[in-house]
Amino acid sequence: MKAMTRRLVVGTAAVSLALTMAACGKTDDSKSGGGNKDKSIGLLLPDTVTTRYAKFDRPLIEAKIKELCADCTVSYDNAAADPQKQAQQVSSMIAKGVKVLILDAQDSVGIQSSVQAAVDKGIKVVAYDRLAQGPVSAYVSYDNEKVGELQGQALLDAMGPKAVPSSKIVMINGDPADPNAASFKEGAHKILDGKVNIAYEQSGLWKDTVANQKVTAAITSLGAKNIAGVYSANDGMAGGIATALKGAGINPPLTGQDAELAAVQRILAGTQSSTVYKAYKPEADATAEIAVDLLNGKDFKSVADGVAKSGSGQDIPAKLLDAVSVTKTNIKDTVIKDEMYTITQICTAEFAQACKDAGIQ
Repeated sequence: MKAMTRRLVVGTAAVSLALTMAACGKTDDSKSGGGNKDKSIGLLLPDTVTTRYAKFDRPLIEAKIKELCADCTVSYDNAAADPQKQAQQVSSMIAKGVKVLILDAQDSVGIQSSVQAAVDKGIKVVAYDRLAQGPVSAYVSYDNEKVGELQGQALLDAMGPKAVPSSKIVMINGDPADPNAASFKEGAHKILDGKVNIAYEQSGLWKDTVANQKVTAAITSLGAKNIAGVYSANDGMAGGIATALKGAGINPPLTGQDAELAAVQRILAGTQSSTVYKAYKPEADATAEIAVDLLNGKDFKSVADGVAKSGSGQDIPAKLLDAVSVTKTNIKDTVIKDEMYTITQICTAEFAQACKDAGIQ
């Protein structure tokens, strides 16, 4: 019986030693690029309401990461516009052992402690599209104040001779928890202040339903015929606003942002005057490049060739891209040329005549 016990102990020790050696072998392989656990990247996006995230951002980022790093793994989640949920998702990414986290913050201020927790575990955080507070390693987005300037100028251009200091406009801004919203607002005010009368200004929280309610209230307050233009910070809200304006029997110039398909169709139909096109691929590609460089301990400053100051005071290496204002006149030269949408997708039966009138079909 004792001899059998000794054999069991020896056998167990041998198996344990073999497993230990195998584990050591795995660790060495992963350090040289052979293990997925050490090549894991997390991707957290903020909401499911804005169509760009599922349709463009996620697949483009994942595809570029795979192109640059075939054995990298990407763990994805979406906050569904819930800051607490996103904080939990960061905790989950930490538990999974991701090495780099790409974060598009739902609440850039509230997420700071989560960013710090990730960095404390050795995770590099890349702020995507929105600059999260905390010790992020890099930031990729568009020059958001310039985006607001583009929106403001597009509204004035669409108003034409009505763009005078006495003309009343309604301004529906984005979610105050999103730092980009403040930049869009600042840029738009820089262009609009003194040129028109911003008679009603509210936050639409990036929600079409909220924006609809706010503009309905503005119509009641100001009078439908007294509204000469509407600034909407994005296309999602512009959809709700267009419905409210139609219900009131008016059709003033209306801005937007993101070049959503529905917005492009509204522009062709004449119920939205402009949007802002921020090509998603350059933004996604730059983010993926930085994430993979951070993963591999390489210098990423050739990509992040600028600097942005976060709300928590840090100077962050940044890549800030230029956006383009889109109206009926340049749809063909922007979103169609870049293959964001096909003519078939845009020019459905409902918009076929509008496409012909615009020279698209």
